[in-house]
Amino acid sequence: MNESKIADELIALNQKLLDSIANADWKTYKNLCDAKITAIEPEAPGQVVEGLDFHKYYFDLGSSKTKVQTTMCHPVVHHKGDMAVIAYVRLVQKLNANGSPITAASAETRVWECKDGKWLHVHFHRTPLV
Repeated sequence: MNESKIADELIALNQKLLDSIANADWKTYKNLCDAKITAIEPEAPGQVVEGLDFHKYYFDLGSSKTKVQTTMCHPVVHHKGDMAVIAYVRLVQKLNANGSPITAASAETRVWECKDGKWLHVHFHRTPLV
């Protein structure tokens, strides 16, 4: 598969992952992630979390009752062998408590590994942008 097709596949998989987060779709999220996924994110201040249990807590809270839209801005894919990194700014559009639309932005780097012909999400780093 050529680099452009791999990049397109990874961007589509990453969007599917982000949509599963927005929709609290644990089954899809779990299917896309390695069981030993690691993360550096605001929800775990100063810690590197490992495994899916930490993330499942947020899925168990359920999805927002309002529509949430997630957009990846200018995703860049670096692919080397069985590993790939995708970096982008993530925009999340939703309604605040007063019903007004808001947009939250974060810089994200996500690492994917191809295992037995299937891409799995193995690590991410997310930093909110002000």
